[in-house]
Amino acid sequence: MPSATSLDVTAIRKDFPILAQQVYGKPLIYLDNAATSQKPQCVIDTLTRFYKTDNANIHRGVHALSERSTLSYEAARGKVQRFLNAADTREIIFVRGATEAINLVGQTYGRTHVSAGDEIVISAMEHHSNIVPWQMLCEEKGAVLRVIPINDRGELEFDQFEKLLNNRTRLVAVSHVSNALGTINPVRGIIRAAHAWNVPVLIDGAQAVPHMKVDVRSLDCDFYVFSGHKVFGPTGIGVLYGKEKLLEAMPPWQGGGDMIQSVTFGKTTYNDLPYKFEAGTPNIAGVIGLGAAIDYLDQIGMDAIEAHEQELLAYGTRELESITGLRLIGTAREKASVLSFVIEGVHPHDAATILDREGVAVRAGHHCAQPVMERFGVSATTRASLAFYNTTEDIDALVAGIQKVREIFAA
Repeated sequence: MPSATSLDVTAIRKDFPILAQQVYGKPLIYLDNAATSQKPQCVIDTLTRFYKTDNANIHRGVHALSERSTLSYEAARGKVQRFLNAADTREIIFVRGATEAINLVGQTYGRTHVSAGDEIVISAMEHHSNIVPWQMLCEEKGAVLRVIPINDRGELEFDQFEKLLNNRTRLVAVSHVSNALGTINPVRGIIRAAHAWNVPVLIDGAQAVPHMKVDVRSLDCDFYVFSGHKVFGPTGIGVLYGKEKLLEAMPPWQGGGDMIQSVTFGKTTYNDLPYKFEAGTPNIAGVIGLGAAIDYLDQIGMDAIEAHEQELLAYGTRELESITGLRLIGTAREKASVLSFVIEGVHPHDAATILDREGVAVRAGHHCAQPVMERFGVSATTRASLAFYNTTEDIDALVAGIQKVREIFAA
């Protein structure tokens, strides 16, 4: 089935050296992109070049290596700012990943704005990283966690969300795209409704940024987070976007070097944004590698990526729905590149193990979204998740592997 999009996927796949290998004598079919994405050669080369030629600490050195390292690090911040269309580089904070970004907001903005009896609103489809930090905050402060229900398709019940908002609501935190279901949430409407109550909104964009164009100013979100390793960059790096006025008012989260202007035993004066939130030596190589990944995505174009993946998702949905005994978990009308399913009479881990022997890498388990599994009455699912380097032939290999699973368990 030829693609109707403008992507030259054959050429793109050559940019990802890991995809050329075989697993158990079979060509690797990588369909675990929601867990982590593969890295293009340009990112790998950027990391290697940094450590070979520029490795030095940033901001504090006056020698040539430090100056080069600092320039590359701050250039990457500018790339992220433009990628998200943030108003200023001061609004871009580098962290270890989306999880740390959410915890940062919880421990700074949350601790200073949430009191006993206040409420925080999340959805029933959240990843654990957007549940547990808010539970911890609520337990500490005596606040209440409210949960937006989802319907049988895996869609957020917007009318129920609006009913949860009140004058005790202090924050709304929801995923842009569900990692377990692929549901694309109506984040514009969520933000608009919350702002009507003067409630700020945090959007977990870990599963959205790799698959679609994100414009934080157009969304008007207050905080937006994502992880570099899911957007074809290195592991151990992530981004917190926050509106400048909110970040300015928030206290630092961690203390140490580079987040200060001056220190005496009597008083410490904190640094300006964004450095107030970047204590200690950061993941310099990771930031620079993330910048290279963003350059690569910009070259391809997010609109073309989204169109190709939507085409793949539609094809994969049709093919999986045609398999007897297979049930898709998450059938929202607005979805991104996730195909989560269960096979009658087969444990998801067994299915994933057999698929692996066919060279098809998928994920099985609760996907750090146990409340979602409970909502759909399953303990786990097998999840195939797509990226722009995947093809319809990859979907065909998945389908053939599932048929083999069914044959083995029918015997």
